[in-house]
Order: sequence, then C-alpha cells, then structure tokens
Amino acid sequence: DNELWVKHCQSCHGKTGKGDGTKAAQLKTEPCDFTKATTQSQSNGSLFYKSSQGRGDMPSFKKKIPENDDIWSLVNYMRTMKK
Repeated sequence: DNELWVKHCQSCHGKTGKGDGTKAAQLKTEPCDFTKATTQSQSNGSLFYKSSQGRGDMPSFKKKIPENDDIWSLVNYMRTMKK
C-alpha cells in the first residue's frame, strides 16, 4: 500500500480505489472510482491537478501534501488500480 494513499485518500476513495471508503457515504458527491475506464482515461496532469487543488467535496491537498513528487507518486499509484 502507498502510505500517502492510506493516510489521505483511503477514507473516501477506499482501499482499492473504488470510491467505497468509510467516509464516502457522508459526502454529497460520490468519490472517484479509480478502477473505472472513465477515470483512468483522464490525463496524469488532470489527476495531479484535482489531487492538488481539490474540487467539490474533494479537498485541496497542496498543504497536506506539499511535495509535488508525492502527489505524482499518488497519481502513479492511482494508475495501478485499473481493472
């Protein structure tokens, strides 16, 4: 497991990235499912931007994960979740 994923992402996006984390039901919008082709078809830059800046229920992580290399590490980890 990616430590950053477990610490910052898993509670909403789930252990395997299906959007079924323990906090997912509390959100207004459904968390992104990284196993879906529609998510995997997004560019690396788009996934990086959304992880860094946030959108809707998705918070910005630029303060919690200040190192760009760490966010890129998460993008690479997201890529391993495809079906």
